[in-house]
Amino acid sequence: MENILKNKETQVVENAMNTIINEHIKLIHTLKYEEIAALIPVINNADRLFVMGAGRTGLMMKAAAMRLMHLGYKVHVVGETTAPAIMKGDLLIAGSGSGTTSGIVRAAETAKKVGAAVLCFTTNTESPLAQVANQTVTIPAAQKQERVEAVSKQYAGSLFEQSLLLVFDALIQSLWEIEGTSASELWKRHANME
Repeated sequence: MENILKNKETQVVENAMNTIINEHIKLIHTLKYEEIAALIPVINNADRLFVMGAGRTGLMMKAAAMRLMHLGYKVHVVGETTAPAIMKGDLLIAGSGSGTTSGIVRAAETAKKVGAAVLCFTTNTESPLAQVANQTVTIPAAQKQERVEAVSKQYAGSLFEQSLLLVFDALIQSLWEIEGTSASELWKRHANME
């Protein structure tokens, strides 16, 4: 009996993994890669980078901030105690599936008011955040409030959050390839107090 249960549980886990991977395979064929590529000069020309997101999206943005730091960018996470004021010449990179998270929209408006550029990752090109942003990367995933199984069978925006990490990792990989620093040089910036 225990062996049958393990096989059933194993099959459930394997099915879940296949569901997730297949959703990503479908999604990557709908991305507009020119939107992502257009971010490269914007990131490279910014004085400093500020990243922001809420909840699980915020965690993906923090992961992106870490990799940007490894590449040598001056990067700050909005809301952290050491984040300075954003200024003209800086860039706010915001992630919000809905594009309506009030704190993120307000931060984008503040950034624009002081002369910083704003780029966003969202599912909703008509959202308040996308309207404020200078550039938008659309990730065609379900928002956490949507229960559209044709888009995703996963719970509460998981496809967006996962895709945000993957898209940002592809962007970071591209920035690294263009810049050409060796992995051993990047390793010198890796945390040594863990």
